[in-house]
Amino acid sequence: MKDGENKIKLPDGTGNFEKRRHPRFTVDLPIEYRRRDLVDKYVRVMNASESGLSIYLSEQMEVGQYLRTKLFFPFGSELNFIELVTQVVWMDVQPGKDWGDYRAGVRFIDISPADLSNLKNYLGSL
Repeated sequence: MKDGENKIKLPDGTGNFEKRRHPRFTVDLPIEYRRRDLVDKYVRVMNASESGLSIYLSEQMEVGQYLRTKLFFPFGSELNFIELVTQVVWMDVQPGKDWGDYRAGVRFIDISPADLSNLKNYLGSL
């Protein structure tokens, strides 16, 4: 660097940029799911978006597993529940959690336009 030249030093560091297409909302909602064994199980949703959910499970699932689900909404909301088909896209072991030992991310595979609109409205009201 020559005399009289100013060199700007940029700070070192990293950033954490959100890569999701839709924002996630923290929720605590019950969800019923059914695998191929046709036994209904009830668990909790910890966050939701317009394209998927993060849920706590008491059993491990295979990534790629399809689930028939029914998402229930709080008493007093305009919605009672919505039905959809989801697919497990990731699994994480969470030992010692109150809601279940496994955390999973599921994406929506089949949801009616009306239910998707209702879900968007619900999330927008949070």
